[in-house]
Amino acid sequence: MENKIGFYSIVASTATSILIVVLFYIFAIQKVGSSMQYSYTDVYAGMVYVFILSMIVSASIWPGVIEKRALS
Repeated sequence: MENKIGFYSIVASTATSILIVVLFYIFAIQKVGSSMQYSYTDVYAGMVYVFILSMIVSASIWPGVIEKRALS
């Protein structure tokens, strides 16, 4: 298990980021449909931005959580 902590951290971080991006897309696409203030390009750029930020945050959180579970 100790050899795979890095792999599990990457998988957990990626899965968390994808889930957050999907939620962002669901909420953002509702905003685009109701107003002409934002375009689909804004939504796609926002998805990339949210993915990068959530990867940074989740990559610092998940390794500690997984390591604690592995040691218990």
